[in-house]
Amino acid sequence: MTQHAVVIAGAGPTGLMLGGELALAGVDVAIVERRASQELAGSRAGGLHSRTIEVLDQRGIADRFLSEGQVAQVAGFGGVRFDLSDFPTRHNYGLGLWQNHIERILAGWVAELAVPIYYGREVTGFAQDGTGVDVELSAGAPLRAEYLVGCDGGRSLVRKAAGIEFPGWDPTTSALIAQVEMAEQPPLGVHTNAFGIHSFGKLDYKIHDSKIVYAEGGPVGVMVTEEHVGAASEPTLQDLSEALIAVCGTDYGAHSPIWISRFTDMARQAANYRDERVLLAGDAAHVHAPDGGQGLNTGVQDAVNLGWKLAQVVKGTSPESLLDSYHAERHPVAARVLRNTMASVALRRQDERTKAVGEVVAELLGMEEPRQRFAAMQSGLDVHYDVGEGHPLLGRRMPDLDLATPVGPLRVFSLLHCAQPVLLNLGEPGSIDITPWADRVQLIDATYPGTWELPAIGAVPAPVAVLIRPDGYVAWVGEGSQLGLADALTRWFGPPATE
Repeated sequence: MTQHAVVIAGAGPTGLMLGGELALAGVDVAIVERRASQELAGSRAGGLHSRTIEVLDQRGIADRFLSEGQVAQVAGFGGVRFDLSDFPTRHNYGLGLWQNHIERILAGWVAELAVPIYYGREVTGFAQDGTGVDVELSAGAPLRAEYLVGCDGGRSLVRKAAGIEFPGWDPTTSALIAQVEMAEQPPLGVHTNAFGIHSFGKLDYKIHDSKIVYAEGGPVGVMVTEEHVGAASEPTLQDLSEALIAVCGTDYGAHSPIWISRFTDMARQAANYRDERVLLAGDAAHVHAPDGGQGLNTGVQDAVNLGWKLAQVVKGTSPESLLDSYHAERHPVAARVLRNTMASVALRRQDERTKAVGEVVAELLGMEEPRQRFAAMQSGLDVHYDVGEGHPLLGRRMPDLDLATPVGPLRVFSLLHCAQPVLLNLGEPGSIDITPWADRVQLIDATYPGTWELPAIGAVPAPVAVLIRPDGYVAWVGEGSQLGLADALTRWFGPPATE
């Protein structure tokens, strides 16, 4: 039986990101993927939000995505688009990039970190005991791991086998998405009628002045709302043709499908993100309508929250109780995403009363304070973890400041490339001593004379010192004393080393 410290089920964006995070921490991790390769038939997700781009920048790989995608303002709610260009972040925009490219780039990074991926195998069951998990596969010998993480999608076998409940709401609407050849040219772009939203586009496109310009020829990407909630079975070309005829009066001669899929507005969330040595992340932990493009981004950020915590537990640096903070921090984030997508789906209804509500919402979101609040929420820039009361920075993402240090200028995010915690001393050089944690926390003396500003909050008082977790969130703020620092270091990075 092959052994690994952690086995991840699923090599989608969440599983790949988690694999990379664990590898950076020096953990023996392997990924099991049912597909024969990383090739992806179809791409539901089509972009990255600002906070996810920041996460990738923290690991030094954002440029790989930016070089292939289309920078654009992609955040929105209820049909209202938000402009983030005035937000205090280097990445005050989103990125148009199909999921198959996102996965390919992430897989390349994971390969550089020497993470093995068992392609063509699927987790079919597991049994956990006091020291680990025996993982059964559809092919090949079973695996033994200290921990198993289910990143295996909305129909997660890991979640079901763990007996974790998945409460929520059944679908009220469904839509088909596909890539097909068409004998006739459909009207490209997004359209609405009494049925709801439907759209036609091309895989090859560019974004100019926030407008999509499609290439000529080639297969057509289709999204069409179905007249009734579709069956749970895999959709067919006939299903697509019937849906198009109902909505558009013609199917435009659709033929030769490359892929066809169905999504609904079902909204469910795992009651617990952890059962002893089994954890969930991404769609395995939460599913919802694609409104707002939240799914992939929420999953990647799940992985970055979980990775360093799981690594510290595996390595014995921190007690197992640290894993409880994963559910405590990430469950509320996804719960809010579910709420927002359900509200957005409700606003898509085409009756006159719902349209009136939508007009009122659009008017409200055109005001400055609501615009900033919702834009920060939809882009992930306002995520706040409860790490205690105090300075506004606590529990929020650390701004990517340009620091002056004894070794020269440094960006904050460059200090996080190896996914290690950082204690930033902005006061008297050498005034902070963290010797008992020096083996696991970087201590950097620096200065920053500029304004400290957070999205949707504005300017905040300049701290004297900041303790930054590997996921980029602030765990402690020094305001002239070291009160609480030892407790914060112990809570998040384990007890002090003894002589």
